[in-house]
Amino acid sequence: MSSPKPPTTPSAPSAMRKRPMQARAQHTVETIFEATAQVLDEEGEAALTTNRIARKAGFSIGTLYQYFPTKEAILLAMIARERRRVMDELNERIARAAEEGADPERVIRERLRVLIEAFGAGGRVKRSLIKMAWQLDHHENIMQAMREAAEHIAVAMSRRDAPEMRPPTAATVFVLTRAVMGTLRSAALEDSPLLGTPEFEDELYRLCWGLLRADG
Repeated sequence: MSSPKPPTTPSAPSAMRKRPMQARAQHTVETIFEATAQVLDEEGEAALTTNRIARKAGFSIGTLYQYFPTKEAILLAMIARERRRVMDELNERIARAAEEGADPERVIRERLRVLIEAFGAGGRVKRSLIKMAWQLDHHENIMQAMREAAEHIAVAMSRRDAPEMRPPTAATVFVLTRAVMGTLRSAALEDSPLLGTPEFEDELYRLCWGLLRADG
C-alpha cells in the first residue's frame, strides 16, 4: 500500500473556494483584497489574520471562508492578479515599442522599470505584499513569470536592425532573467533601501546591456 502524498499548499487560482463569477461575488473578493491592503498599511504584517481582514471588510468570518480558506490564499490571489497585470503591461509596451521602432537601450530601460516597480518597489502596502509574495509564492508560479519575462526579452531584443546587439540565445535569456529576478527578490526580502532608486536601476541596466551588446 503506497504512502499518502504530503499535503500541498494550493496555488492562487485553486486556493479560492468560490469563483467570483457574478458581480456581487466579484465585489466581495475586491472588498476582501482592499481590507487586506488596509490591514497591512495600518497595522503591519503581524496583524494580518483572516479574522482581522473579515472585520475590516465588514463581513463575517464565514463569508470570508466561502472564498478563501486562509490569509495565505488571499495573498496568493492578490499576487497572481498583480503578476498578470504586469505581464499584460509588458506585452502592451512591447507591441508599442515595435510599432515605434524604439531603440534597444530604451526597451531595456522600460522593461526594467516595470519589473522593479512590480516586483520590488512601491509604498508600504505594496512592498509588504511583494515581500510576502517572494516568501509564499510557489516555485512553478515564479518560474512561469520568469518564462514570460524571458519571452518578452526575446521578442524585444530580436530586432535585426540593431547591430549593437547580438541575437539573444536561450542561454543568454536564461541567465539574464534569473539575474534580474534574483536581484529583485533579494532586494525585496532584505528590505533594501536601494529599491526604487536610480542607482539600482542603473546597475541592473548595465548588467543587462553587458550581456546583450554585440561586443559583450
